[in-house]
Amino acid sequence: MSEDILKELDWQKVNGLMPVIVQDYESAEVLMLGYMNEEALKKSIKEKRVSFFSRTKNRIWTKGETSKNFLDIVELGFDCDKDTILILAKAHGQTCHNGDISCFEEVSKKANLVFLARLSRLIKERKTADENSSYTARLFKEGTKRIAQKVGEEGVETALAATIKDKEELKNEAADLLFHLLVLLEDANLSINEVLELLKQRNSSTKR
Repeated sequence: MSEDILKELDWQKVNGLMPVIVQDYESAEVLMLGYMNEEALKKSIKEKRVSFFSRTKNRIWTKGETSKNFLDIVELGFDCDKDTILILAKAHGQTCHNGDISCFEEVSKKANLVFLARLSRLIKERKTADENSSYTARLFKEGTKRIAQKVGEEGVETALAATIKDKEELKNEAADLLFHLLVLLEDANLSINEVLELLKQRNSSTKR
């Protein structure tokens, strides 16, 4: 991440104020839209944390400076017209001032991959919850062997549903398998994103 990007952007086209889309780097969920001038972008690049130019307060501000819900920059780039910035960020807490994860909550939460990411987070929360509070918390309490057993059972049932070409049953069993696999990964202190990173590496190095 370099300040060289400042020279490539078409600042004149946007009158010195660049629209900035911030996405969650794991789920690609759109977290918010803000604006940067050159000073705000320089500050963001230097600190690796998102700062904007406030059009209402007429000053530079760092997202999270009051709430501590910072947005740490993972990747930063621009669109084909060089007049909009896209940032992939790691969010600390809720991004929206209303207490929601995203400023576009009502639309964003309907995306399937966003749901998967939020389900993973919920499973992680259940890991330390009271065992009587949910099925997931009870699974964690029963331990790795029981969770692994459930993954095995659901895997077999998924395969059987596929062999008899029962699409509805296959869909149901695949959902059960995916859920229990997420629980097993969390039990091992792994995340679905680490698995996806491995798939990305394999995809870039081999022909599939």
